[in-house]
Amino acid sequence: MDLKALIQTVNQIAEEKGIETGKVIEAIEGALASAYKREYDKRDFNIKATLDAERGDVKFAQIKEVVDMDGVRIAEADEEYEEESEEGGEEKLPRYNEDRHIFLEDAKKIKKDVALGDELEFPIDEKGVDFGRIAAQTAKQVVLQKLREAERDSIIAEFKDKEGGIVSGVVQRFERGNVFIDLGRTTGIMFSNESIPGEHYRTGERLRFYILGVQAESRTPGIILSRAHPNFVSNLFALEIPEITDEVVEIKAIAREAGSRTKVAVASNVEGVDPVGSCVGQRGTRIMAITNELGQEKLDVVEWAENPEEFISQALNPAKVKAVEIIGNREARVLVAEDQLSLAIGKGGQNVRLAAKLTGWKIDVRSQSRPEETLEGGIAEVAKEKIDAEEGDVIEESGEKVEEAEKPIYHKPEKDEDE
Repeated sequence: MDLKALIQTVNQIAEEKGIETGKVIEAIEGALASAYKREYDKRDFNIKATLDAERGDVKFAQIKEVVDMDGVRIAEADEEYEEESEEGGEEKLPRYNEDRHIFLEDAKKIKKDVALGDELEFPIDEKGVDFGRIAAQTAKQVVLQKLREAERDSIIAEFKDKEGGIVSGVVQRFERGNVFIDLGRTTGIMFSNESIPGEHYRTGERLRFYILGVQAESRTPGIILSRAHPNFVSNLFALEIPEITDEVVEIKAIAREAGSRTKVAVASNVEGVDPVGSCVGQRGTRIMAITNELGQEKLDVVEWAENPEEFISQALNPAKVKAVEIIGNREARVLVAEDQLSLAIGKGGQNVRLAAKLTGWKIDVRSQSRPEETLEGGIAEVAKEKIDAEEGDVIEESGEKVEEAEKPIYHKPEKDEDE
């Protein structure tokens, strides 16, 4: 084998795939050691290969562990192929193998300060080493497998750091309602229920996505994406609004019906800074950049307040509230002018429904002139699940967290590698 050419090629692949050069060299050394054992029928040997990347040559050594009589057992002739331990029985000491072990007294003749458990290297004359076709093929398979493993680990580490954030990708293909996204080094998947309702995707279109989770158990990393998650909107705010990135303005709560409408409650951490104005921007330029990413979805940015009456009043924007009455445990009655009823309730009760989800209060919207009359669609309770804007966890009424990463993940089939 031309080791210089092999090293050059593999290093080039490693650079393209973002893998550490040290792992590449380690992979080649492991492959060469496997090839040596296969070529020279030294399967019981512990072989170490050390590669000189600059010179393009390799040195082989046989590794032996230093043991004593109490740490191993000498097998009888009829025990040659007996198992090391019997199922359900006591575990036996490792069987002494002169190809893998060396007794302490013999080891001290070679190295005086050697101790039990140390390993000694016995160089092998590599001048006579010549790999055949099968051994070379084995080395190639091991190198490629190690490269795939290193690339997979590198991808997982990269996207684990980005989990809960936004990534840009290109729509690649569609399969059973799911959308596959080209993320550069790997492919992500957006399930049909994580896409924005009514949004149509085109192959080759570049979009932003929220990273729900990373599945590391499968052979290929599963990057789960979403555009319907409420935190997708909060991350867009952080990207477009410097005050949020600098923590001058904070998103306190968010309620979303993807594809239709989202309400965001913001507060200022610095006196004199208008949180709503910072998010909207001059002539609405900042909020426009976010709405362009969300398509037809409407955005309401309201000011958060510690006082429940004030916060509920703000949450019902754009309606103008006349009065808020606290009538029970996290229950409030809101009175508005007759001409503001349609705005306060919203189409299909959406405005009051999102306000209830945003505040965590049950809200009953009524006319100021008819306070005793219950209106159709005017009552909204806290939804069965609400989103914690800070943690991003989905919490049911029972208080139990729903693990989003437990969703099934589809992977394209891979061909099995030859052993």
